[in-house]
Parts: sequence; structure tokens; C-alpha cells
Amino acid sequence: MNIERFLARRLHKSEKNSRRVSRPAVVIAQIGVALGICVMIITVCVSLGFRHEIREKVIGFNSHLLVSSFEAATSYESEPIVADDTLCTLLADMPGVSHVQRFATKPGLFRVGDDFLGFVLKGVGDEYDLSFYADYLQEGSVDSVLHSARGNQVLVSRNMADKLHMSVGDRVDTYFIESTIRARRLTVCGIYDTGFGDFDELFALTDLHVVQSLNHWDSTQVAGVEVAIDDYDKLALRAYEAGAVLDSLGRSRMETYFLQTVEEQNPNLFAWLDVLNINVWVILLLMLGVAGFTVISGLLILILEHSQFIGVLKALGSPNVSIRRTFLWLSAYIIGRGMLWGNIIGLGLCFIQKKTGIIPLDPTNYYLDCVPIEFNWTFLILLNVGMLILSVCMLIVPSQLVSRIYPSRVLQFE
Repeated sequence: MNIERFLARRLHKSEKNSRRVSRPAVVIAQIGVALGICVMIITVCVSLGFRHEIREKVIGFNSHLLVSSFEAATSYESEPIVADDTLCTLLADMPGVSHVQRFATKPGLFRVGDDFLGFVLKGVGDEYDLSFYADYLQEGSVDSVLHSARGNQVLVSRNMADKLHMSVGDRVDTYFIESTIRARRLTVCGIYDTGFGDFDELFALTDLHVVQSLNHWDSTQVAGVEVAIDDYDKLALRAYEAGAVLDSLGRSRMETYFLQTVEEQNPNLFAWLDVLNINVWVILLLMLGVAGFTVISGLLILILEHSQFIGVLKALGSPNVSIRRTFLWLSAYIIGRGMLWGNIIGLGLCFIQKKTGIIPLDPTNYYLDCVPIEFNWTFLILLNVGMLILSVCMLIVPSQLVSRIYPSRVLQFE
């Protein structure tokens, strides 16, 4: 251990047991650091939770990549594409692709008594992954949706069920407007509620063959193919690779495929998440400023109060640089203690929220029913390291006060 660290440790221990004027300043500095790192941790965990939960909900409705016709980008009443085994196999064999599933859509109206409600009937194929809807299922069963061409089963959202007073087992009249009005009676097999109003109010699920029949399509024609990937961070790369595959297949078939990522399908939502990230950085900078201000104040008081100690060190031949390092080490100990308590409080509050969901949210405005929490330990470690380094760096200039203390002025002899 070098002399600067040794002296800093002794000073730190003496400060904890002393009644000096600097003691309150040290406590305030530690509280400021603890408050700053606590708020930073909570902000980061909530931000990551929001981004992850909302992104997963959007992906649950749309998947990562969507292959469709160009008309499908502007209307749910779209021209079909041929999704035969060749297309699905080419997409499924791409690196990083975890699942491929077909779907078809048809805009329609629910009618219960004198009440009408617009919706989009989404038909899903046998291979469709319904685990997302199963996670948010409130009543009934999602498995009944598949192979329901004869039974005409439909899965509706809680919003739809409440507005039309529907329950599981009810038979509901639906109308589809083309050149003529087509009617079909569907049976409610389940009710789901994701809390994502924009999508819950829109989609009702049924078997793919039901929608293909309504659209007069054959078994290979669908509105689109959804492609799920393993790693969201490689979304752009997978989209580029899928585009190359579709371009090659389209030239051989004289067809044009339209490819969109989930971010391109929902630009406003992801733009809102980007704005949320900007707010996070603003909060982090503000908290760093609060912590830095309190630590700087504490350091200046410590230097002034230990002026005689500094004078003795200088009289013994210690250079200004060495003394400054001593007080920087002392500040690092103070910052570290504050960060320890800040981490304990911040992580503890986040853990309680994650396990209990005690702080609620209005799903109408936030798409979630409680404040989400996600722990990214790599990011949190980097946050702590960055906080410690930046806080110490902010003290380099104030520590110059040491050079203005002269032994002849502060040492008194009797």
C-alpha cells in the first residue's frame, strides 16, 4: 500500500469517529452520492423494463420481421402472397431465425344486439406460436383457435368483450363488407388482455382457414409471414439477409415481396421509446451533478479543516501532488461508501417492485399495469464504475486548493 492510500485510510477512520466540523459535510456528501446512484439505478432499471416489456408486446403481436405484399403495409384488406413450403423453408433455414408462421387478416364488424364494433380478424396457421396470447389469457383457451375452421372459434380481447358484453361460449355475429355483406357466426373460445390498448382493441384470432375462406383464397395464399429471430440486436442484419432471400425468390417467381421490421411497422412507438432514452440520460447527468456538487463541497471542507495536517506533510517534504492524491483517495472512500448504500437501497427497491408490482400504472397511457423492472448487470456495473471515476475526476480541480496552503501560515509553535 502506498503512502497516499495509507494516510487516506487513517483520515477516513478518524473522520468516522470524530466530532469535527467536517463530519456533517462528509455525511451530506455520502447522502448525495447514495441518492444519486440510487436514482440512477432505479431510472436505468425502469427504462430497460419499459423498453423490454413494450418491445416484447409489440413483437408478440407482429413478430420481428413481416413478409407481405406491398398493399399489406397500408391496409388489412390486402393482396395475398403465396406462402408455400418453399418460401417458409427458405426463411426458416436462415441463420438466427427461430420461427416462421403464416397469417391472414380480414376487417369486419362484431354485432351483439344493437351494438357494433370494428375489428380485424387474424387467422393463424397450425404452426403459429400462441404462447404470447396464452400468457395474457384471462378466460377460456387459446388452443381452440387452431383447427377451428368447422367450429369457427375466435379469441377476443378483454376490451372487445367488455364493450359488447361477450363471454366465453357466446356465439357472435360478424359481418365482412365487400361488394356484398358477408355474415358469419363465431364462437368465443377465450378472452385475453395484454394491456396494450392499441392492439387489444384491434385483433381477434381465429383459424387461418376461416380467413382464407372469407377472402376466397386457396390454402397457400396468406396476408403475410411473420419471422421471429433469436437476437433482437441483430434485427437489421437479419432483415438484410431475409431481403436477399426474398429478392432471389421473387425474381424466380416474378413476384414482389415487401419486408418490414417491427420497428418499421410501429415507428411512432419506437420513437417514443427513443425519447424515453433521452430522458434517462438527462436524469443520469443531473444525478451525477448532484453527487459531484456534494462531494466537492465535502472535499473543500476536509482540506480546510486539515490545513495543519497538510502543513506538516509539506514541512516533511511531501509534494503537492502526493497530498492531493491523499485527499483524492479519501474522497474515493467517501464516494464508495455512499455508492454502497445507494446500490443497496436502489437495487432493493427495484427487486421489491419486480417481485410485487406494488407501484401500478394506467395501461391506457403506459401500455403496462405496473412499473416494469429489468436488471442488466453489465450496465449496472459500468454505471457504478463510471460514477466512481467521474466523481473522482470532478475533484481534481478542487484539490488544487492544497497547493495554496503554506506551512509557515498554518503551523503554530509555542
